[in-house]
Amino acid sequence: MQNYLRHVTVERGLSANTVAAYRRDLALYTRWLADEGINDPSAVTSNHVSDFVRHLGTREEEPLKASSIARVLSSVRGWHRFLLDEGTTETDAAHETKPPKLGSRLPKAITIEQVEALLDATRGDEVQQLRDHALLELLYATGARVSEAVDLNVDDVIDREVVRLLGKGGKQRIVPVGSFARAAIDAYLVRARPVLSRRGTATPALFLGLRGQRVSRQNAWLIIRAAAARAGLEVEVSPHTLRHSFATHLLAGGADVRVVQELLGHSSVATTQIYTLVTADTLRDMYTSAHPRAR
Repeated sequence: MQNYLRHVTVERGLSANTVAAYRRDLALYTRWLADEGINDPSAVTSNHVSDFVRHLGTREEEPLKASSIARVLSSVRGWHRFLLDEGTTETDAAHETKPPKLGSRLPKAITIEQVEALLDATRGDEVQQLRDHALLELLYATGARVSEAVDLNVDDVIDREVVRLLGKGGKQRIVPVGSFARAAIDAYLVRARPVLSRRGTATPALFLGLRGQRVSRQNAWLIIRAAAARAGLEVEVSPHTLRHSFATHLLAGGADVRVVQELLGHSSVATTQIYTLVTADTLRDMYTSAHPRAR
């Protein structure tokens, strides 16, 4: 297993968080195999993998949801393909095992008015307010994943016009920054970041915590939750909510789905197209409520 984890880290360039998830999934799998008396990967059959998948959904301690089972199975299948490629096994025991069917889950976006209320809740001249407002404006302006935003360095803001984001698999993409986010970032860099930087050791990080260290993903989540509470939003808001809203509002405004795909850093347009279902639902609701012969 360790050889496979080194492989996905070095050769495939997966992020530390993704590799950690693979490690947890495979530890769960190998423990189950050991309980079944199997300690040699070459002794695993397709029936064993199928039984493991069923076990995940029916185990007494905490049955996993279909989405979690699919993720674990993806890790297992990757490991078995690696074992076959390396010649450790003669067959791919997980090749024929299919993941459970997932229900169609539409991403949860908030309205433009709710986004504006969220952003307004971070306005102010205090150091923390300037930092929080710049972070939220950037998340909504670029559709960045929270990990991409907190990993930004000052030099990744290029000529104030675009930011360089490092996505999954180490893939870089350049995303434009709108005027509102640009103004918020400028205010933060001039009036807040120098103050925060003096509180800690030198770091190139764009967004700094109150002690001068790089803002963590958990801190970003707390910043957004606090802003949502101040804004009086009665819906659940997370960093990913702003990413969903970014995509949904772009498509609703007429943006091409392939442009949105590039901005989000999706490897497949099929992943982006789920947002078109959201905009279609919105249009249908508007039609039903507005057209005199729709009801």
